[in-house]
Amino acid sequence: MMKFKAFWISIVVLMSDMISKYYAFHYLPKPLFESYWYPYGGIPVFQDFFGVQFSLNYVENRGAIGGIFADFQEYLLVFRILLIASLFCYLLFYRYEKKLEIPLALIIGGAVGNIVDYFLYGHVVDMLHFVLWGYDYPVFNLADSAICIGIVWIFLYSFVSTSPKSSTKANV
Repeated sequence: MMKFKAFWISIVVLMSDMISKYYAFHYLPKPLFESYWYPYGGIPVFQDFFGVQFSLNYVENRGAIGGIFADFQEYLLVFRILLIASLFCYLLFYRYEKKLEIPLALIIGGAVGNIVDYFLYGHVVDMLHFVLWGYDYPVFNLADSAICIGIVWIFLYSFVSTSPKSSTKANV
């Protein structure tokens, strides 16, 4: 049975994401590409902190990461729902390593947050914009962050857990 810890982590991710998107949707200025203030009409948080810039920008994302597959919004919705159902069933019915519970909960909470956006707004609301040492990173949201952290966590765990274990041989 899915542990309560994973359930609550997913709920916290989902609620944090929904609250941040609500405020972004209602209070951030809509993009004006003719705008001359901070990039894309966003609100600067910091502009040059060791080469890093961060701003809050309202962006309507109709696709997946960075807007890819924007023409296939319905297929993405079905894919996301199937992915969440699969992960949820995995947590409920299969034996898994306890160390995977938190990253899977992060992925589920983030994915549900992006699906809720589709039904509330007709698109995913993105608002976090970083420019890292001159590289303009795509605008994202808290759900995307939780999904990425969960995936990296699983990747690192699988990489570390499959490393060969040192074995001690008895001298004969």
